Amino acid sequence: MNLLMCPVCREALHLTEKTWSCVNKHSYDVAKQGYVNLHVVQHKHSKNPGDTPESVQARRAFLSAGFYAPLQHAVVTKIRELKINNLLDIGCGEGYYTDAMQAEVSQCIGVDIAKNAVQVAAKLNKKVTWVVGTGATLPVLDASIDLCTSLFSPIPKQEILRVLKPNAYLMVVTPATEHLYAMREALFEEVNPHESHKFVEQLEDAFELLEECVVESAFTVQQTDLKNLIAMTPYAYKAKPERRQVLEQSEQFKLTGQFQIYLFKKK
Repeated sequence: MNLLMCPVCREALHLTEKTWSCVNKHSYDVAKQGYVNLHVVQHKHSKNPGDTPESVQARRAFLSAGFYAPLQHAVVTKIRELKINNLLDIGCGEGYYTDAMQAEVSQCIGVDIAKNAVQVAAKLNKKVTWVVGTGATLPVLDASIDLCTSLFSPIPKQEILRVLKPNAYLMVVTPATEHLYAMREALFEEVNPHESHKFVEQLEDAFELLEECVVESAFTVQQTDLKNLIAMTPYAYKAKPERRQVLEQSEQFKLTGQFQIYLFKKK
């Protein structure tokens, strides 16, 4: 069953050879890398929205080295337990988590606003439907999705409610209190703990919190991996350049990734 929606008229899209089209003859070609761009001009607020190519490449290099593998494993295990048919990964980025999720469902859609990220992701796994699109108008049909996932990504609440089936699920992954604390301490004069629980408060009127857990990953990074980690986070532009420079001169650095996983059910 096809799940994609035309971003112009909101009718169902159907794939014929290498073109997605709707009854109103709006059509979208599948790019040679294997993704479709459903981020139409009228929904754009900038020419190249989302992550920069540098940030995407840094994230690909860091994640493929396995530092966040415990989180990937925890997410996949949870999806396996849910025994669902399809999922939509919102803010899929370069596809590290989406690629692993795909094996647990019949249909998997990865959407991200950054075209350069989706181009990289599309080379990973041809079984995923990779889409350039925006959370402001998720490019899938009403009440068609069993699970929406948002890992370190925005949570477009009303759109998620629109696309989820009744009693379907939402999984949110966000930094836990102590996430990368040593790195933040090196980059900033004052370190504020992550407030992951704010997402629960934002969603509690429409979603029931079923489960929450914290996953930890302790690791030591060499200089190259440390530079990639900084480059893939918002700290890259939030920290003072001189503090970043000092940290990047470290030959190796001990860190702990601490991730908060929430599983919600649509009320």
